[in-house]
Amino acid sequence: MRIAQRIAEVPPYLFAELDRRKAAVIARGVDVIPLGIGDPDLPTPPAIVARMQAEAAVPANHRYPDYEGSAAFRQGCAAYMARRFGVELNPAAPPAGEVLALIGAKEGIAHLVWAFVDPGDVVLCPDPGYPVYATHTRFCGGEPYLLPLRAGNGFLPDLDAVPADVAARAKILFLNYPNNPTGATADLAFFEQAVAFCRRHDILLCHDAAYAETGYDGYLSPSVLQVPGAKDVAIEFHSMSKSFNMTGWRIGFACGNAAAINALGIVKNNTDSGQFTAVQNAALEALALPRTVLEAQLAVYQGRRNLMVAALRQAGIAAPTPKATIYLWCPVPEGETSAGFSGRLLEEVGVFVTPGTGYGKYGEGYFRISLTCPDARLEEAARRIGALGR
Repeated sequence: MRIAQRIAEVPPYLFAELDRRKAAVIARGVDVIPLGIGDPDLPTPPAIVARMQAEAAVPANHRYPDYEGSAAFRQGCAAYMARRFGVELNPAAPPAGEVLALIGAKEGIAHLVWAFVDPGDVVLCPDPGYPVYATHTRFCGGEPYLLPLRAGNGFLPDLDAVPADVAARAKILFLNYPNNPTGATADLAFFEQAVAFCRRHDILLCHDAAYAETGYDGYLSPSVLQVPGAKDVAIEFHSMSKSFNMTGWRIGFACGNAAAINALGIVKNNTDSGQFTAVQNAALEALALPRTVLEAQLAVYQGRRNLMVAALRQAGIAAPTPKATIYLWCPVPEGETSAGFSGRLLEEVGVFVTPGTGYGKYGEGYFRISLTCPDARLEEAARRIGALGR
């Protein structure tokens, strides 16, 4: 059999390949501390689980769901955006509606590319960045144009550096703040610049806000849709995965420009059958949780961040103190490469981290640590990192 050329040209998916390497080391009997994948170890809040249990027992919920999400789910998402960000959205069904249910934000982001990108079109992709942006651009025959995220610019892309001919061919600009993998944040002033850039060049601004609720020291991230007129050019993706410890539930939503929402909905209508209504209803419970529930969870991650930063610095790693996300984006020791250092950590001391180059060529010189392990395991990981090479 002959697979499609688009598949043959795609490198192995980062996390699948990392899981394979980790499994091989574990098979040798090594006690591996997994700090590579951003999969929360904290339990889903009990109120969400209880709602799911109740909704799963409702016979009507077992029928095909509405493709665009139930009216109740879309209304709940709009209410969340109004309460959290002061953003008003029309929760009606497409084509006028500005909210769409997703089977996780990853699915929606991938399908959005198919709704807008023709062969030869350009997509502006942050680097380092979530691999789905560039991979699905290539699947569609599009050309990813890499926007370097560098420490000197706060890991924000320099939009003024995009050549005019590239901007003229671009269909989508991907942004992601709070940022995976760097942990960087963006303020409304930057979003204003991005909206103006996209308006000037007739580009759809796609903001991946999967880490919108993972802020520390009182930090609350903004929405790009807070910028006046942003809905003319922007769509934003939200996910329950990281914010509410629901990675396996596969539920999120897209909101913003009605034409973009409608186009995404057309792709989804011809691809999937929507998300289980019981999951949608349980997600409504998540979106309505008191802020105190989130703050209690964030306090755990903030404690882990502080613990790990201090331990890594003691071990000679210049770890940052991010204001958001569940990650640390750390420089590798002098003379090391991202892949080489990450490989040594796994093979020599059983600590599994993600090499920066897994997120793009501009990730060279860094590795990413996920704070999704209990304190004792993080402390042990830092001890092992410090002992490496001694």
